[in-house]
Amino acid sequence: MENSKLCDMHRARRRARILLAVLAAFAIAGVAALFVYISYRPVNPQVSVARAALFQLESAGSSGNSSSSADSAGEPYAIAARAQFTLLLHNPSDRVSVHYGGLLAYVTYHGEPAAPPVQLPAVVQERGADVSVSLLFGGLGGGGAEPVPVSEGTVRALAADCAARRGVLLRVVVLGQVRYKSGLFRTAWRDLFVRCDVTTGVGADAAPAGVPLVEYPKCFVDA
Repeated sequence: MENSKLCDMHRARRRARILLAVLAAFAIAGVAALFVYISYRPVNPQVSVARAALFQLESAGSSGNSSSSADSAGEPYAIAARAQFTLLLHNPSDRVSVHYGGLLAYVTYHGEPAAPPVQLPAVVQERGADVSVSLLFGGLGGGGAEPVPVSEGTVRALAADCAARRGVLLRVVVLGQVRYKSGLFRTAWRDLFVRCDVTTGVGADAAPAGVPLVEYPKCFVDA
């Protein structure tokens, strides 16, 4: 009987040691996984507007005097814009590279598109690197920008902004997908949404090279 009790005690102690070893292994694995996650976790890229040039922003066919030309001609309201923005993409992580794909950019005025959208090539951003991306809306030719339809309120707001020679708020939006990679680790593609509010001047005396920024643009990034 005593030998049987001793065997049972030894087996219980052995099971306890095995259980403790398993728990310790799980704890070590959890700490290692947490360390890897903290070290290599994806960090949203940062975006800023380095340069902006507004070459044209006017109601279509009216050279900026947009009070009622669309009404009198029975035509839909429209505006035409030619603008160029240089976005600076910053990767704040020194361990993870960022890959961008399927990028589409557009610019709005008063919540409505001011120019046709533009597609951008894929971008690979190395660890801790900065990448400059140029967005050109409406072209830079002498023939003028392609008009896009808008509401009457947007046309009248543009006429008021031009008459008052005050800052014009434009919103630059970039849509696409992004993934993060570090060695053999890589994430699935995620949706990317970038929004930059740019306030710039506009008026009949705008220089051929565009007008300067009125306020430092603020960008929001969701990835």
